[in-house]
Amino acid sequence: MNNVLKIALIREGKVPPDARVALSPTQAAQLNQRADVDIVVAPSERRTYQDEEYQQAGLPLSNEVADRELLLGIKEVPIEELVPNKTYCFFSHTIKEQPYNRDLLRAILEKNIQLIDYEVLTDQKGRRVIAFGYFAGMVGAHNGLWAYGQRTGKLDLPRLKDCFDYAAAKEVYRKTDWPDVRVVLTGTGRVGKGAAQVLLDMGFTQLSPAQYREGKSSGPVFTQLACVDYAARKSDGGFNKAEYYKQPELYDVQFAPYWENSDVFINGIYWDPRSPVFFRREDLRKSNFKIKTIADVTCDIAPEASIPTTLYASTIAEPVFGFDLKSGEATDPYGPGVIDVMSIDNLPSELPRDASEAFGQMFIEQVLPAFFNEDQDDLLLRATVAKDGKLGPHFQYLQAYVDG
Repeated sequence: MNNVLKIALIREGKVPPDARVALSPTQAAQLNQRADVDIVVAPSERRTYQDEEYQQAGLPLSNEVADRELLLGIKEVPIEELVPNKTYCFFSHTIKEQPYNRDLLRAILEKNIQLIDYEVLTDQKGRRVIAFGYFAGMVGAHNGLWAYGQRTGKLDLPRLKDCFDYAAAKEVYRKTDWPDVRVVLTGTGRVGKGAAQVLLDMGFTQLSPAQYREGKSSGPVFTQLACVDYAARKSDGGFNKAEYYKQPELYDVQFAPYWENSDVFINGIYWDPRSPVFFRREDLRKSNFKIKTIADVTCDIAPEASIPTTLYASTIAEPVFGFDLKSGEATDPYGPGVIDVMSIDNLPSELPRDASEAFGQMFIEQVLPAFFNEDQDDLLLRATVAKDGKLGPHFQYLQAYVDG
């Protein structure tokens, strides 16, 4: 890169549109005050931050990117909007060989684009340095309780997408008279932490897994499960975390004590296809299966999933579908003989201002320095899916995918 890094915040072109941005107006303006950064913003009516907010912060609006080196987006850039010979950062959804984006990666290679994928920006220990997972958990937890209220009539929450920001949602929580409702949450990573924070902000009491299994508490309560709380080695009932991550097929899941004591299930784990599932379709029809609302933030699509009810990803426009217990097919939610499933796969888009602000801060602190220090820790190299018309060194496995 040159001494001055010329950046453009590009317009999101994917349909349906995403309102999130890589940098908020305040963040972009602060960076633009540096002598070594020059930022322009492509006009857009789709962002959570309006063009006027960027202009008021002193950012120029421009569709011209010929002199720009680094183009920042969020979701996949439509092929026809790709500009050759540039460096892009966005979530490409190609690294798992997603069939629907094969042509996108081919076009990136053909246009000599360097693609840095946010999803694989990791430190030297393999830990992601930038992600939206925390906000996915937050929105997933809110939507789970919203869907429970739609079914039971015991709650009347607004959608998060209709709140200006999370501070406004917390005001709603403060004024809400919460009924007795029991929530089991799986996962202790970014998603799980975000979901747990929302439940605590709602005024829920957190119980240990042992306390929760007793089923004696009243009021709004939840428990948060790590894998040690539900997985047991088939041979002797023991548990070893390192072994479970390396050989999850050696384990069974003991989830019945939770499904028989819960109204809402928020699924926020990372699931390995070799891992045991939480329950099967036949379990759903058991008399002690009490869960009626599932917020599946993980959103792995059945049958390759930790739960069998996520038949497809729902949308922000239509967030919940029903899983018919007799047919095993999707139907209208909230009826008898139906489990309600919320499986939106772009949940942070419902809380775009908060999510964008946090994401931008991570980018500034964790990623931007690598553009000025010659990528001394190989942060950018590890996330470079394509460069100079070739696959990056860590993504050679995608060659067969590209070749079709």
